[in-house]
Amino acid sequence: MPSFLFHQGHAPLLVSMPHAGTHVPGDIAAKLTPEGREVHDTDWHMPALYDFAKALGASILVATHSRYVIDLNRSLDEASLYPGQSVTGLCPVDGFDSKPLYASKAGEPDDAEIARRRELYWQPYHAQLRAELDRIKRLHGVAMLWDAHSIRSVLPRFFEGKLPDMNLGTADGKSCDAALAQELLDIAQQSPGHTSVLNGRFKGGYITRHYGQPEQGFHAVQLEMTQSSYMQEQMPFDYLPETAARIQPTMQRLLQAVLAFAQSQDRAA
Repeated sequence: MPSFLFHQGHAPLLVSMPHAGTHVPGDIAAKLTPEGREVHDTDWHMPALYDFAKALGASILVATHSRYVIDLNRSLDEASLYPGQSVTGLCPVDGFDSKPLYASKAGEPDDAEIARRRELYWQPYHAQLRAELDRIKRLHGVAMLWDAHSIRSVLPRFFEGKLPDMNLGTADGKSCDAALAQELLDIAQQSPGHTSVLNGRFKGGYITRHYGQPEQGFHAVQLEMTQSSYMQEQMPFDYLPETAARIQPTMQRLLQAVLAFAQSQDRAA
């Protein structure tokens, strides 16, 4: 199985879905616990949730393999994204509930196995991401990256209480134009029945922080959404179209604002 699926659009926008994959190769799955093989911590149904993005002309990059195989939103040196807070690693050995993913310590990936997964899965995804951003920048003079994520709304390991529904992250203003970030927050705050925050608990992972270089014309935003906004948060993790339909218009307005910003930059150039 390829490490990603890719659709090339015509607009100056790439939507990245690094945690949407559910595939675990058999040799790795054999070492996981039964619960680990259920890949609970997936960003479920991202392509369905963003089904409007193709019509906007966006390019779309979707991981096929589970984050339990390798986390595409972590740096290769495993530097912590949130120093002092609980985080999961490049090749996780425990889940969001802190339970072991592997049936035994002997089954956990060693340095050689981590290097193998980096070459097979991490490198191809990031090579495609980099190439597409560069292509967009050459064509449009600016490249917009939207890193699409979701997470259970209540996860005591990572945050207290219930997470806001839409968590916009721009690495504390380092990955995206400040005025655009404020406009996105304003749009999110107008969504009926949904809560939102900018650079709260989730400020953007490795992808947002690494590829967001506004001074070079690369603007990156992460949206971490609560799964309760569009799906069942417990098994069988079903997609709920009627629930999703209540938040998708806001998501579409967010991407339209990103595209409008890109077009304004293109005209200014």
